[in-house]
Amino acid sequence: MRPHKKLEAWKEAMRLTSSIYECVGQFPDSEKFGLISQMKRASISIPSNIAEGAARQTKKEFKQFLFIARGSLSELDTQLELSLNLKLITKDSFDEILEKIDKVNAMLNGLLKSITP
Repeated sequence: MRPHKKLEAWKEAMRLTSSIYECVGQFPDSEKFGLISQMKRASISIPSNIAEGAARQTKKEFKQFLFIARGSLSELDTQLELSLNLKLITKDSFDEILEKIDKVNAMLNGLLKSITP
């Protein structure tokens, strides 16, 4: 099995990405090259960086990719907030996805702590 597939943070990030894809599927076509594109790219960057980091040879490299994943998570959080402000999503959808963002953030922080000497 590939090392990243054992990581709960990667699994949860994949679930978050799926939720984002479902969510932006309801956005107007006018956002196709705006928020839709940005949110998809930010969300897929999270599990992708976790996977790439897990495949690296050193803990230092792994940490760097986890920091990148955390940066993408913050980017996604901002885009989600904007989507709510623009009334592109409901408060319920916002809360549901925000809960997943918070969970992934906690898992990334835990993973970072576990590999820090």
